[in-house]
Amino acid sequence: MQYSKSIERLRKIMDELREECPWDKKQTIHTLQPQTLEEVYELSETITNEDWKGLKEELGDLLLHIVFYSKIGAEKNEFTFDDVIEGVCNKLINRHPHIYGNVKVENETDVKQNWEKIKQKEGKKSVLSGVPSAMPALIKALRLQEKTRQVGFEWDTTAQVKDKVDEEMAELYEAVSIGNQKEIEEEFGDVLFALINYARFIKVDPERALEITNKKFIRRFQLIEGMAEAQGKSLHDMNLAEMDALWNEVKKSEHTK
Repeated sequence: MQYSKSIERLRKIMDELREECPWDKKQTIHTLQPQTLEEVYELSETITNEDWKGLKEELGDLLLHIVFYSKIGAEKNEFTFDDVIEGVCNKLINRHPHIYGNVKVENETDVKQNWEKIKQKEGKKSVLSGVPSAMPALIKALRLQEKTRQVGFEWDTTAQVKDKVDEEMAELYEAVSIGNQKEIEEEFGDVLFALINYARFIKVDPERALEITNKKFIRRFQLIEGMAEAQGKSLHDMNLAEMDALWNEVKKSEHTK
């Protein structure tokens, strides 16, 4: 495969765009940032949908952003695209001593634990270092739990985690009965955190699971909109019982397919 030839073509195009395109010339790392986040979410959607054609396209878009940032870095004499590649190559070699060194591992858990130990030696002050503060809360909770698991801060059984979920739910219900909104919010967060922990133990990706439910809700709600329209009605003019009846029809039809 002509990786170097393809990369060099992309870099040449990027050079030309920075010199000749009015839009590309104006971009900074700050103006690109929201667009990069959008690209990452678009990439995530193709992964959720197992859309391989879309995945290929979105990976290209993300690669373009990496080249773009590297071009700006080079213009400011901060770093080059080659520096970026060299840096990640060195990191991979350093963090895989079981491949490029004499360290022995038995399984995936050993690999992850060694990874965290190496990061500590590299100057990370906390096991939780490296989890971005701006990361969406659900994914952040998952990453925090995965990080602390590497040092043994983990329940032993799924049953223990289930008990923790039940305990947190009870505390939430108690907070709701008291009516302290700040406490309710905190306890609700504890419930979500415990549920994410439970998801890990039953081998469910909570982000993916929630997105599947989001898509299911969108599909079903749009179907009841269509059913109401077919009856010459608007959802605005229907009560909850009528809409719920349509919703149950949709669910029933899905289960009989």
